[in-house]
Amino acid sequence: MKSIKKKPIMILLMAALMATFIVSLCACGKSDSKKVACVDDLEGSKIGVQLGTTGDIYVSDYENDGSGTKVERYNKGADAVQALKVGKIDCVVIDEQPALAFVKENKGLKILDEEFTNEDYAFCLKKGNTELRDKVNTALEKLQQDGTVQSIIDNYIGSEDQVGKTPYVKKDIDRSNGTLKVGTNAEFPPYEYYEDNKVTGIDMDIMQAIADELGMDMQVEDMQFDAIIAAVSSGKVDV
Repeated sequence: MKSIKKKPIMILLMAALMATFIVSLCACGKSDSKKVACVDDLEGSKIGVQLGTTGDIYVSDYENDGSGTKVERYNKGADAVQALKVGKIDCVVIDEQPALAFVKENKGLKILDEEFTNEDYAFCLKKGNTELRDKVNTALEKLQQDGTVQSIIDNYIGSEDQVGKTPYVKKDIDRSNGTLKVGTNAEFPPYEYYEDNKVTGIDMDIMQAIADELGMDMQVEDMQFDAIIAAVSSGKVDV
């Protein structure tokens, strides 16, 4: 699949309200917590991640580094953040945009200035499903070139003057080419999340735009993150 963009993975921590530097929960009365001020401090700390994410994969290397690092895995990023807030873990490794959303909603959280890593961001399809892959890639390339993808991104995470100004509008077209079944875990605002009982976000708008290009309906299946690859491989969902 064609790559969408580079997506930073960040480290999310509790910050002491009186401190001017990034600290862990020990500064908030949790004396047994480890201070995490940079990526190097992850060794020997208690790290929270969402199960099955690339953040989970990356930090698993720390579990066998001999420093006593512990990785706690949660079904939802929000559960990891809650564990951080009550002092069960020292930090959370999570994507940048969800991290920013959690910081906005939770007083006392702070993101480490240093990025943990950068990764390519793409949609995936079942191996061997070359016909649909080629159609989706062609549609995605067109939407990138005509500015639709960037407009969708700007509507969610653009400048102050851009956010909320260019919502994607589903096209009124013939949809006789079937249904595009999309699997996701709607726990990653602003990529995918619930609003008015509907899954929305950057990914969902891009997929709707692709479905519009292909003349297809779109059906969203919300599932646990670590179940998505199996769902794609088995044909339960297409992408």
